[in-house]
This record gives sequence, structure tokens and C-alpha cells, in this order.
Amino acid sequence: MFILPLYAGLGVFFFYAFFQNFWYSFTDKTTFGETSFIGLDNYVRLIGDSRFPAAVIQTLQYVILSVPAIVILALLLANWLNMKIKFKGVYRTLIFLPAVTMPAAIGLIWRGLMNYQFGIINAALGFFGIQGVPWLADPRFVIPAISVVLIWSNVGYQMILFLAGMQGIARSYYEAAEIDGASPTQQFFKITLPLLSPVIFFVLITVIIQVIQVFDFIILMIRYPSAVWGSSRSLVSWFFEESFRLFNQGYGAAISMVLFLIIMIFTAVQLFFQKKWVHYE
Repeated sequence: MFILPLYAGLGVFFFYAFFQNFWYSFTDKTTFGETSFIGLDNYVRLIGDSRFPAAVIQTLQYVILSVPAIVILALLLANWLNMKIKFKGVYRTLIFLPAVTMPAAIGLIWRGLMNYQFGIINAALGFFGIQGVPWLADPRFVIPAISVVLIWSNVGYQMILFLAGMQGIARSYYEAAEIDGASPTQQFFKITLPLLSPVIFFVLITVIIQVIQVFDFIILMIRYPSAVWGSSRSLVSWFFEESFRLFNQGYGAAISMVLFLIIMIFTAVQLFFQKKWVHYE
């Protein structure tokens, strides 16, 4: 009875919504008018749509640029904050602050920072004699620019997870390594990383899923329609575009189901290979 409200919420907003969306992917649903069953037409149309491979490739670009940077930076910061340093609490708070900031605020602030004419970033580049870059107006830079915001906003939370994992490692391992003459670098690679591998595995799965679903920063930082909208489009922003701007909700549902399949494949591959590198104490 105590967990019934939770199950009711999951049932309505997750399971029912998922299967309803799955059904819509086989229909010609729009915002208005009657809905009829059209079989696999949406999926056939999706395979032949030139925007589909572009959206998949651009989504993978976000993953390739963002995920390694998030994991490595979070790991290094956690290792640094796990040492005996002054003002440790202040540093933790400042690094974690973006994780509790609203995505809307983050997107709008970074859009201002990356403004070609008035942004602080280009002003700083100009101070050193470097030509400013149209971060959000040039197809060559728009995905790296959004990836920077993804990294900045996600590192703090993942750092806390790594820090919690590091503090759960018994100090006796490090004491024995120090007696044997192991350097701090050797301790990090021989003790910290192997014993932290379950946390790294969890972070990898969640971060990849989160980045694959990148949406809010694209919507907030790139104007629709604009010359670079197509160059920054992810699968989720394309789903939003089709469903809620063009009102092709059946087609949008098919896009979201393909996205679900891609996430399932990524997760299954990670679960398969985790036996080879994740070490449980």
C-alpha cells in the first residue's frame, strides 16, 4: 500500500505512455482529426528520410564528444577532491552547482556567452587577438558548442557519484600500497580504478542514455527555424519537431521508438562487456 502511489505514477506516466506511443507509431495520428492504423508506413518513411541518418550521426557526435569528457573530468575532479586540500567543501559546491541549475537557465546563459557579436567567449578570444567564432551559427561549431554545455552541466553530478565511490574504498588498500612503495599514480590505476569500476559502469550507462536524449540545450540555444537547426538536430529534437511543430505525431512516435531501440542496443552492449572490466569487491 505504501508503494502503490509510486506504482500508479509509473503505470500512468511511463508504462501506459510508452505503449500508447508504440501504438501511435503505427498510425497517422495528428493533433486534429481521426486516427487510423497505417501499419509500418511510418517506419518505411523513416528509413527513406534523408534526415534520419543525419540525425543519428549527429546524435552519435554528441555522445562521442560529451561522454568521454564528462566521465574523465568527473573522475579527475573526484580524485582531486578526495585528497586532503583546503576549501574542499567550497570546491565541491561550486563544481556541483550546474547540476542543480535549471536547464533553461543554463541554455539561455550559454547562448549569451556564445553570442558572436556580444558574447564573453568571443570577447576573451578578441583580447588575445583571436578572431571570434560563430559558435551557434556555423554548422562546423554548433555540435561542439552544445557538447561543451552538456559537459559543463553534467560533470558535477557524476563527480559526486565518483567521490562517493572513492570514499567507500577501504583505506587499508592504500596503506598496504604505500608500504610497498606504490606512487599516487600507481595507486590510482591499480586500486582506485579497479575498485571504482562498478560506479564507472553505472555512470557510463546513465550518461550515454542522457546524452543520446539531448534536447533541451538544442531547443534553447538554436533558433527554429535557422540555418544550423538541421546541423544540430538530434533524434529527440527531431521527434519534437515532427510531433509538436509539424504535428505529425504518428511519425514522431516512430522516431521515438527507433531512439528507444538505439538506447537498448547501447545498454545491452555495455551490459555484455561489463563482465570483462567491472570488478566487484
